[in-house]
Amino acid sequence: QVQLVESGGGLVQAGGSLRLSCAASGRTFSSYTMGWFRRAPGKEREFVSAITWRGNTYYADSVKGRFTSSRDNAKNTVFLQMNSLKPEDTAVYYCAAQYGARWSESDAYNYWGQGTQVTVSS
Repeated sequence: QVQLVESGGGLVQAGGSLRLSCAASGRTFSSYTMGWFRRAPGKEREFVSAITWRGNTYYADSVKGRFTSSRDNAKNTVFLQMNSLKPEDTAVYYCAAQYGARWSESDAYNYWGQGTQVTVSS
């Protein structure tokens, strides 16, 4: 069983930055692929980014070049650095964990956090 707790969301102006954190319980954190997803009001949940246990990173086209995923296995924490934020980035952001490599597929993730709200004002 893995428990995930996100933090770091908030209100920011367009062009600003936020850093989300996701703290995980469990001794096998370093073996997981960690993903970030988001759900905007009235929209489906969408893939944002993933980082594998090896540290390989993947990004949705909409955030590529602006968002960066990283992980600290010693602290069982994964991060999402979000720069140059846009109003369309407004959403609830979720972190998730899986053992596999289907990093962009939400149904491949076994564990989910409760989400953290990110609001970008124009």
